[in-house]
Amino acid sequence: MHGPAMSGWLLVALCGATGAYCLARTRSCSGEARSTAGGEALMGLGMAAMAVPAAVLALPRWAWLGYAVVFGAAALFALRGAVRSSHHRHHLVGSLAMVYMAVAMTSGGGQGGHAAAGVPLLTGALLVYYGAYVLRSGARLLPQAAVAGTPATVARQPELAPACRLAMGIGMLAMLLTL
Repeated sequence: MHGPAMSGWLLVALCGATGAYCLARTRSCSGEARSTAGGEALMGLGMAAMAVPAAVLALPRWAWLGYAVVFGAAALFALRGAVRSSHHRHHLVGSLAMVYMAVAMTSGGGQGGHAAAGVPLLTGALLVYYGAYVLRSGARLLPQAAVAGTPATVARQPELAPACRLAMGIGMLAMLLTL
């Protein structure tokens, strides 16, 4: 993606670590949770690969088309469960956003450092969606208010998956801003 190199590398680190955690999480769960963790791992690692600063690695057009194919397949997989689960709908939107960014990069962004250009209305709609997603996800990480006079403490170690989803949402916002 395009933008300052330091922010690109920070995005690579954030998304790569998130994707690696989700990949490790697939080993400890089964069924629907495993499928969700696998989708999140693909998204995180794919975002990390796409966020490598263009000044370091200018990918050829066919590589961006490869990203579009991989995330198009992920979108079809997410479409299966989109009817029954809002999380699958989110994966569907995320996969389609990755396809959109990869296609935008084929229009010049992946060739010699020219700026990528997306459709402003679609980019704006995705920015609004991910902005709302990040705010909602961040609010869910806040401690819940005390119930019936008990202090608001966390009884068990919180799972990192919600924080990883928040991190990927922030990463997606950053990537969309570069279009």
